[in-house]
Amino acid sequence: MKYKDYYATLGVARDAELDQIKQAYRKLARRYHPDMSKAPNAEALFKEAAEAYATLKNPAKRAAYDALGQHSSGEEFAPSPPWKQAHASEEPDVDEMNLADLFAAMASRQGHGYAQETVRGQDHETHARISLQDAHRGTTLHLDLADAQGRRTLEVTIPPGVHDGQTLRLRGKGGRGRHGGLDGDIYLHLTLAPDRQFRAERHDLYFELALTPWEATLGAEIQVPTLDAPVLLTVPAGTRGGARLRLRGRGLADGRGGRGDLYATVRIEVPTTLTERERQLFTELAQASRFDPRVAASQESPHARNV
Repeated sequence: MKYKDYYATLGVARDAELDQIKQAYRKLARRYHPDMSKAPNAEALFKEAAEAYATLKNPAKRAAYDALGQHSSGEEFAPSPPWKQAHASEEPDVDEMNLADLFAAMASRQGHGYAQETVRGQDHETHARISLQDAHRGTTLHLDLADAQGRRTLEVTIPPGVHDGQTLRLRGKGGRGRHGGLDGDIYLHLTLAPDRQFRAERHDLYFELALTPWEATLGAEIQVPTLDAPVLLTVPAGTRGGARLRLRGRGLADGRGGRGDLYATVRIEVPTTLTERERQLFTELAQASRFDPRVAASQESPHARNV
């Protein structure tokens, strides 16, 4: 049979702890998951990592694998007679098997501790991107998965109130357990798709509010968007560019019956073309006004500097 270096496949040392092996596998599973990776050989690499992990995470299988000795990957070798006697005495055609089949056969045998061992199913990780609206109201996703059970589609309910970077644990939806062991879990990592209007920070939302100079100066009632229906926002008189106005409870649902806040960051826009009447009014304002923003800025900041 051909030797497979399971440690090299996962990129860990031969004396690696179980936590290191699990961490290495999860990293590779995320990188090469067929639903996430664009690499042409992603599915094959995903299966190789799963095969290596299935053996090395099991203490009995790992001990039997280590007892085979260390060879070069792809090297033809035959287990020694003592190894066959200790680990595979009931398999007369051991030399004709590959490593994956050999350890699968060992796991199903009676009398050597494998069949009686309760084995928990394998955990899997996957990713999904959802919109702000789906995060706010909840949605249903159909995940296409590929694992030892083959390709399957899993329907997942996303509750209202999830946030960017959140991980949902789908209990019992991973690999099947053996010999009475529990089924594994799926860890679903969520990201929020970019939105044309809003930027999310956990459950708070931010957007830019464009105001005219007179709206910022005199104050105004402005209709602004939310994830639900538009609402009126009161702009106080004398609002400056860069000011942040808050609408309480108008952000994303937080999953606990509440909501984050909605913040409008003010951007003051000036007209680039004027009618004769508008130019006349601006000219009259310039002549009548005593406001000088450069003087005001120097009075407010003791560290004002000349440029």
